[in-house]
Amino acid sequence: MDLNLSGKRALITGASKGIGLGVAHALAGEGVHLTLTARSAERLETEATALRSAYGVTVDIAPFDLSQSADQRALAEQFGQLDIVVNNAGAIPGGSITDVDEDTWRQAWDLKVFGYINLTRLLLPRMEQQGSGVILNVIGAAADRPTPGYIAGAIGNSGLVAMSKAIGSNSLQKGVRVLAVNPGLIVTDRMGDLLKQQADEQFGDASRWEELIPTDPAPGTVEQVADVVAFLVSERASHVSGTVLTIDGGTSAR
Repeated sequence: MDLNLSGKRALITGASKGIGLGVAHALAGEGVHLTLTARSAERLETEATALRSAYGVTVDIAPFDLSQSADQRALAEQFGQLDIVVNNAGAIPGGSITDVDEDTWRQAWDLKVFGYINLTRLLLPRMEQQGSGVILNVIGAAADRPTPGYIAGAIGNSGLVAMSKAIGSNSLQKGVRVLAVNPGLIVTDRMGDLLKQQADEQFGDASRWEELIPTDPAPGTVEQVADVVAFLVSERASHVSGTVLTIDGGTSAR
């Protein structure tokens, strides 16, 4: 199936590893020209070089700390025409309401929650003016099944789901689609970090984290998420807006 993405221009945040990098590969494979952003210029350039070589597309890098409002504005100012935005940057730590102190909570939300909000605030009007575009938010299945042990993430993710639905409910009136995906447990460095924290709390030994990897279903792969994202930002999903799709092997439906 031709996704009709060739020649489009996409911005991907949190693109130096994990799901963000997986989405970069999926879109580059469809002929999309990319701008990758994350904190590390060195890592971004390494991945950009690999993408250019593998797919023959233009790949620019934009090293920014998207927990900072000034960096969010500076990133947005780089673009004229932009067809796709994939908000993906952020890693909210686990912990209960008493475990996560206020400073940690605020820092995590500055990157993921306000990062998504502010980039949408900055880039949505430009897409509306050009009469086309897609904003896809990579959020997380904690919004579907909130737990007390991941309270900051559950609340933050739930807010971003509400934002995606609210804006996407009528954004097509101006030719723009806003939607989201909620990945469950996916094989990334982030998965290891969260399970190590759980193992430390449960066993008093973070090194036992692999004992907590579920088998029914097993964790998903980055590619399984990235392929869904590529379809959703394509013209093949042109009537999908205000929708949040969970990608977790059915776990949240149990």
